[in-house]
Amino acid sequence: MKQGRISSIQSMGAVDGPGIRCVVFLQGCPLRCAYCHNPETWPIEGGEEMDLADLLTKIERLRPYLQQGGGVTVSGGEPLLQWEFVAELFSNLQDRGIHTALDTSGVGSLQGASEVLQHTNLVICDLKFCNEQDFRKQCHGDLRQVYDFLALTAERGVPLWIRQVIVPGLNDTKESILSLKEQARQYPNLEQIELLPFRTLCATKYEALGIPFLLQGTRDCSEETIHRLEAWLTE
Repeated sequence: MKQGRISSIQSMGAVDGPGIRCVVFLQGCPLRCAYCHNPETWPIEGGEEMDLADLLTKIERLRPYLQQGGGVTVSGGEPLLQWEFVAELFSNLQDRGIHTALDTSGVGSLQGASEVLQHTNLVICDLKFCNEQDFRKQCHGDLRQVYDFLALTAERGVPLWIRQVIVPGLNDTKESILSLKEQARQYPNLEQIELLPFRTLCATKYEALGIPFLLQGTRDCSEETIHRLEAWLTE
């Protein structure tokens, strides 16, 4: 069996897919998003190397909770950076009757993503921005990769949740939300759009790691802002 580099494991997650979930955070990410909440996952050489068999053993201990409408979510970092490990993990989990969810930014090898999606019950995609200029400036990546990935999920018919972190001053306008709505509704496999409020708690991680926090001084996104933007989504 393969080995993967694991940043951390959350045994009883409640916000990363349906039901109670084991959330596996993988190490490594090609993006450098200005508001990333997990900068410790950026370097692929970080974290802990773990055998797939050992990870499956840990997950099996949680089976009574996971099978009550829950399952396993693989997040990151960017899980598609370790797509071979994720594909084998998901294949084993599905063989055991455990629901699998991929929490991804949609960047990386499209061929690798195709392999992972063969064993994926749900995709949760963080669509950070809907225009190339903002995506390059704030995330240092190629938005076309994300759209190609989302098109692949539609082609495969994998249920899709689209999320966006709302950062005051970056993407909290009506124009931005309507652009997200227009883009998301292109995918027939879309089940829901979720808006997540930006929180500045992550700033302490940057300080501990000695990494400049580019959004220093940005305020938390309020619940009122989220409600206002959600109203535009449902108009």
